[in-house]
Amino acid sequence: MRTSDFWRLMDDEFGAAYAHSLARDHVLGALGNLTPLQALESGTTPREAWLALCADMDVPKERWLGKEMRDHTKEMRDLRKRG
Repeated sequence: MRTSDFWRLMDDEFGAAYAHSLARDHVLGALGNLTPLQALESGTTPREAWLALCADMDVPKERWLGKEMRDHTKEMRDLRKRG
């Protein structure tokens, strides 16, 4: 996952304004009591930061992959049903 993917996922899940506030202000114990932004700046991968934030914010696991993957998964299920 690239940093741009992290921000896309953040914006999709939380909305652009709240996503940036969350990344700047929300402290994550799983990341050594750093905010997601601090963690990224200190070398944590975007994927690790995203997953830690999802877990801490109780984002349902089916949304951890982001909107594009959810849409793709739904399309694949629909195709299988049609058969």
